[in-house]
Amino acid sequence: MIAVLQRIKSASVIADGEPFSSCERGFLVLLGVSFEDDEQDARLLADKISKLRVFTDSEDKMNLSVNDIGGSVMVVPNFTLLAGYKKGNRPDFIRSAKPDRANELFEYFCNYIEGLVPNLAKGKFQSDMEVSLINDGPVTISMDSRVLRGTREL
Repeated sequence: MIAVLQRIKSASVIADGEPFSSCERGFLVLLGVSFEDDEQDARLLADKISKLRVFTDSEDKMNLSVNDIGGSVMVVPNFTLLAGYKKGNRPDFIRSAKPDRANELFEYFCNYIEGLVPNLAKGKFQSDMEVSLINDGPVTISMDSRVLRGTREL
């Protein structure tokens, strides 16, 4: 499972042309689900994201988590994070989970992280989305659950 986190001041999603969700200060998480992922991958990433200390404290040091600031997390499904690009110029998505399994793990991730963070918003699975954000920093971190498992090096 791949997650790209962006520290944000705010974010919103328009899905299929209609306003869908929005959130304030916290993280925007683009989440890609691989065919090899399971619930453990979702829990590892959610636990790490909820505790990641990248928000500034009173001394202007990145020392606070999204929980410490009472922030939000918006999770947006994004199968293109698993794009294969080694051959040719048209990416393939062979590593992406099939839609039913990807949606199941996306919802599992959202339900799990909702128990860890103050506020949750999310994108709409299998829809055409416009994601708007005001980046804060910018602070952008990519995470791979296989690195957290110890089966892949960073």
